[in-house]
Amino acid sequence: MTDPWVALEPGADPVERVRILRRAHEAFTEAGTVPRPVRSVVADSWRRSARAGVIPDGTASVELMDGDLGSYRAEHPLARVMPLFRELMGTFAADGEHLLAVCDAQGRLLWVEGHPATRRQAGRMNFVPGACWSESSVGTNAPGTAVAVDRPVQVFAAEHFFRRVQPWTCAAAPVHDPRTGRVLGAVDITGGDGLAHPHSLAFVQAVARAAESQLALLTPSRATTDTTDTTELSALGRDEAQLVAFGRKVRLSRRHSEILVLLARHPEGLTGDELLCALYEDESVSPVTLRAEVNRLRRLLGPGLLESRPYRLTAPVESDVAVVERRLDTGAVAAAASAYAGPLLPGSRAPAVVRLRRRLADGLRMALIARRDPDLLADWAHAPWGEDDLDVWRALATVRPTAAVRARLSALESELSAPPSRLAHPPRTRPGRQGDPRTSATSLQRRRF
Repeated sequence: MTDPWVALEPGADPVERVRILRRAHEAFTEAGTVPRPVRSVVADSWRRSARAGVIPDGTASVELMDGDLGSYRAEHPLARVMPLFRELMGTFAADGEHLLAVCDAQGRLLWVEGHPATRRQAGRMNFVPGACWSESSVGTNAPGTAVAVDRPVQVFAAEHFFRRVQPWTCAAAPVHDPRTGRVLGAVDITGGDGLAHPHSLAFVQAVARAAESQLALLTPSRATTDTTDTTELSALGRDEAQLVAFGRKVRLSRRHSEILVLLARHPEGLTGDELLCALYEDESVSPVTLRAEVNRLRRLLGPGLLESRPYRLTAPVESDVAVVERRLDTGAVAAAASAYAGPLLPGSRAPAVVRLRRRLADGLRMALIARRDPDLLADWAHAPWGEDDLDVWRALATVRPTAAVRARLSALESELSAPPSRLAHPPRTRPGRQGDPRTSATSLQRRRF
């Protein structure tokens, strides 16, 4: 199978695949072994399900009922995009005798809508609003597993851990908070074998992304809701950062951009020596030069936002750099990739900014390579900063080996003579000059940033 996230490749016989999967499921439940050709995403989910104590002949439990369910979902963030879900998926579900389902981050179903007869059939296995369909409760299933692994998932027939769910096929994609990257829940399409197609997986993923875009529009900017104590800094993919403070947009020079990126990263503040070492390659630059830059920046920002001794911002800053880092830390790789607008201040040569730029880009690209999502890898590979990224093109070729991808990889390997992965080598640092009184201090500060 060329795409490990697609349950049934085009042209495969679904009846034969079901027969093979049932035998594999029985082998796992009896002996704990997972024979081929069970997909790795399913095998990993089966193992997690078994470790959680899920019984293959179990039934989903209903945790939220009546008034509790109504009040809970009325306050849930995904309630604001239910009209969008219905608009994009409602007709498809009704006409295809499928179900549209939405769960929260704990795998509890909040809405189950669609064809009436299909809803009645699903009700017999408690696929109903208020029921818990987390992976740790009912085993492998699209909405629960999508939340568990934070990526779009397709589950076909006997890939389900519960035997009574094995006549069904489903595809689900997680939906994230556009500001924090936190998983809010998942949107799911459930029905028969006809959903075992790459299009259904791409469909729910597109719907989830549309919902995240809609949530971003519906969520007021912090600059407008709390302008008294919040600033927003955008520095990815641009040489000159933009600051939004007190409802005012300020475009910064390159040096001022570097200063604010570093101060935003260190809300506790930086001393003059620390900031000097972080900003200037030339270690002979005088502290007077830095003080002059900071004074110009202070006049640009207005009174009260930038203080000295140490240099620090007096209001909290939400930077796009911090958003990407936070999403990576929580495993929300797709959300991190969507927030990454490009390298941090790509024209900057400030030592601390260069290291932060490299660290952020390498952290994201390594997460993308590990995730093996062909769409995310393709987005990076075709971006200006990824078009020569040999590691990413190699990863893309393993999950999407099209002629175009293989041709581009071959050309890159010829151009670069297939060098070792850049990730295997630490970034080179500029050695300090022997006898310079700031050499030891510089090396200490470089380790800090």
